[in-house]
Amino acid sequence: MTSQKSSLAALTVGAIGVVYGDIGTSVLYAMKEVFGAGHVPFTPDNVYGILSIFFWTLSVIVSLKYVTLVLRADNNGEGGLIAMLALASNAVQDRPQLRKVLLLVGIFGTSLFYGDGVITPAISVLSAVEGLEVVSPTFAKGVIPITLVILLGLFSLQKHGTAGIGKFFGPITMVWFAVLAVLGISQIVTHPTILWAMSPHYALMFMWDNPGTTFIILGAVVLCVTGAEALYADLGHFGKKPIRLAWFSVVMPSLVLNYFGQGALLLNEPAAVKNPFYMMAPDWFLMPLIGLATLATVIASQALITGAFSVTKQAIQMGYLPRFRIQHTSEHDTGQIYLPLVNWGLFVTIVLAVVMFRSSSNLAAAYGIAVCTDMLITTILTFFVIRYGWKYPLWLCISATSVFFLVDFAFFASNLAKLFAGGWFPLVIGGAVFTLMITWKDGRQIL
Repeated sequence: MTSQKSSLAALTVGAIGVVYGDIGTSVLYAMKEVFGAGHVPFTPDNVYGILSIFFWTLSVIVSLKYVTLVLRADNNGEGGLIAMLALASNAVQDRPQLRKVLLLVGIFGTSLFYGDGVITPAISVLSAVEGLEVVSPTFAKGVIPITLVILLGLFSLQKHGTAGIGKFFGPITMVWFAVLAVLGISQIVTHPTILWAMSPHYALMFMWDNPGTTFIILGAVVLCVTGAEALYADLGHFGKKPIRLAWFSVVMPSLVLNYFGQGALLLNEPAAVKNPFYMMAPDWFLMPLIGLATLATVIASQALITGAFSVTKQAIQMGYLPRFRIQHTSEHDTGQIYLPLVNWGLFVTIVLAVVMFRSSSNLAAAYGIAVCTDMLITTILTFFVIRYGWKYPLWLCISATSVFFLVDFAFFASNLAKLFAGGWFPLVIGGAVFTLMITWKDGRQIL
């Protein structure tokens, strides 16, 4: 490996900062939304059941589907739905009708990525700044202005490139994951039996006893995997090995410890349900934690912004978008780019989302539909890649993708219930981008 290519350690730290910032901040709001919505009665059995569902959602969707299977599908080093789409459409080149349908489905999924790219930074930064309300209710008025100032700072930084941002963000995110683990352990020691919730039978028992409730809360459970689809889109910035190494060695253990710590806290103090994450911290640590969480959520937003740059570049290459100005920000890694138009377009739409929805709980209602549709489309395209591109036997392809399809579909169906509560917002953004892409492609062909 040449000295020019960033070393594995540096890339892994960068990946922790840029790729996993998003999923690393879901601990701020996922648990709060599941119990806070009032659908789940507060009993110790239910705490165990929900934790078990969280653990297995992370294991199946992130560890198995994205980190193990989907990351293998890279298109000349690039990842994301467009890379998967290119591989799938090449695999079925001899079936023009099927190829046409796959292209439409894939481009629609890609368009939804932009909808997701708007909701995630808004919900992440808002949920961190809302920690100020735990300190004192008088801070409530400042939450939205502070959020907007932070977002403006983040988008102004983009022109310096992912590598520079990753070097700065990686170590902060390492500290964030360490704090998540320590906070979790500090609560788990008061109630060590909570770790039994790793057993899948708690999740299955909860689903068996409460099928209706399970269906409703899946829309909130999906918050624990926010950013999984960005993990694949950022493949071009870091490569497979650092992304995998970061997940299994640092990110997943820290997340699991923190969720289980929140569960232990809820068993000891049910009143903590209004903000279990911040309630885990001792009083003296609350302000530093809010500061660190705000930094972490700013970094979390980074994964989707860099993902949006990669996806746009690939869409331009496939002829679905006009040639925007692309600035290369690294001499060594071609995947590291900056697109001014995409950057500021995203910023304006995110400001609109923050001002319209005004709280992370309202945004949680908007979140989910775009992501679950994206995940579902990724699974469908994966089937065509492994069947026709990699020529695996049919039974293996069906058994591998059908499990993910069922899981994705359950989350998707549950999120449809949130359509009128805010789920329409990312769909409108996705629809607008989809129309632009298809119109541009058709217009060029007519010319």
